[in-house]
Amino acid sequence: MRMPVLFIGHGAPTNALANNPYTHALIKLGKELPRPKAILCVSAHWVTEDSRVLVSEKPKTIHDFGGFPRELYQVQYPASGAVETARKISKDLALLTDDSWGLDHGTWSVLVHMYPKADVPVFQLSLDQSKKFEEHLELGRKLESLRDQGILILGSGNLTHNLGEINWEPNAEPVDWAVEFDSKAKEALEKRDENFLIDVSAWGKGLFRKNHPTADHYIPLLYVLGTSTDKDKLSYPYEGFEYGSLSMRMVKFG
Repeated sequence: MRMPVLFIGHGAPTNALANNPYTHALIKLGKELPRPKAILCVSAHWVTEDSRVLVSEKPKTIHDFGGFPRELYQVQYPASGAVETARKISKDLALLTDDSWGLDHGTWSVLVHMYPKADVPVFQLSLDQSKKFEEHLELGRKLESLRDQGILILGSGNLTHNLGEINWEPNAEPVDWAVEFDSKAKEALEKRDENFLIDVSAWGKGLFRKNHPTADHYIPLLYVLGTSTDKDKLSYPYEGFEYGSLSMRMVKFG
């Protein structure tokens, strides 16, 4: 069965412990999706000088954050690694392998809700910070065939992500510039306007950089777009904002 493709806005790491409409949407996804043979996550939190594939029998749970409640650091996600699949991808696409990384919170804070038993093998693909947006999109296209092999491709970031503008009030109203960006991204996805989505200047003066001072949380969306086609049904399993400036939108193709 051909697998769908997901972009998940993961937000704060504390969502791993939360019980709210956002986490309920993740739980629902885990129950409704076809059972994957493995999960490939492109996370905003693994940025490298090149593109790397995680090859590890038992990936460690990485707590790549600070200043959060102690119980968050005690969360473990003991999924096995999809070693054979990861090695084949690295060989086929001439990508480096890496066994020093693990599963960062962009991955496990989402999967603890979708697959709480950690019984699906998981591996990650890093973000090459030297690549242009169009190159990330093109690498996504090269991963599309994995969908027919039972691999769930998951991009984890946030559609808007400016930590300097966070409002830590639990029910903070979303700010105008984040709402505008989220709305324009949604419109572009529905039109499959790839040229718009890879052109920072197309968003209007300063809008992209206001929402993404660094692009790490945006780039996973380009991989998801690349692995989708115009035959895929587009849907949004969750829409909403967190802390005023974080779009928590989920995007599903297929």
